[in-house]
Amino acid sequence: MRSAVRGAGAAALALGLGVAVAACSSGAGVRSGAAEDFGDSRPAEVRAVADPGGLAGVPARVDGAVVTVGDADAPHTVRVYEDARCPYCKKFEEGGARALVGPVADGDVKVEYTIASFLDKNLGGSGSVNAANALRASVDAGKFPEFHAAVFANQPDDESVDAYTDAFLLKVADTVDGLRSDAFDRAVNDGSYETWVDDAMRAFRDDGVRGTPTVLIDGKKAGGGEDAMYGQTSFAAVLKDAGIG
Repeated sequence: MRSAVRGAGAAALALGLGVAVAACSSGAGVRSGAAEDFGDSRPAEVRAVADPGGLAGVPARVDGAVVTVGDADAPHTVRVYEDARCPYCKKFEEGGARALVGPVADGDVKVEYTIASFLDKNLGGSGSVNAANALRASVDAGKFPEFHAAVFANQPDDESVDAYTDAFLLKVADTVDGLRSDAFDRAVNDGSYETWVDDAMRAFRDDGVRGTPTVLIDGKKAGGGEDAMYGQTSFAAVLKDAGIG
């Protein structure tokens, strides 16, 4: 068995908000365990998302190690650092991130996602890498916002569960109209974008990020009270203070 650093649920500095909030840390505490300890504990059913984050149909593209959603010429940029296995990222996506829907749809904001995968090392398994690889493949299929929402909607309740196997991710993809194809399935099953996944993790470290979710608005730390990023109304106020909305 290998040693792994357990950090999910630890207090970390949320750089995007400039305040300490609950987050998944990229390094705190030690746990011993193997990935196979959790391999059969994934959710029994796959949940379809009726409203995939409100961004269905918004174009996404790959810019180096980043996936960008929205108008390339948008005057404001919100950068989001996430790990698919992080429960606080799910909380952000189902809360504060919804405040971005209107500004993105209006062309006022583009969102740059850096998709990290440190929780595989922290918790054991390969789910974060698998999910990041599949999310990259969904860009080619023109379905990143929809699949991104579906991946977080199907995150297990226990972050130690290594749910995101290739087979499970393909079941999640079944809930997104038009996503499954020979090319997409091959990319998921073959890990076609693992080099890109490594590049994204390197960018996460190089940017000095220590936990997820981390959100930067126009490259700067934003104000806001504790946990402001986890509510749609509270994060809308953070965006407004930064000149958005």
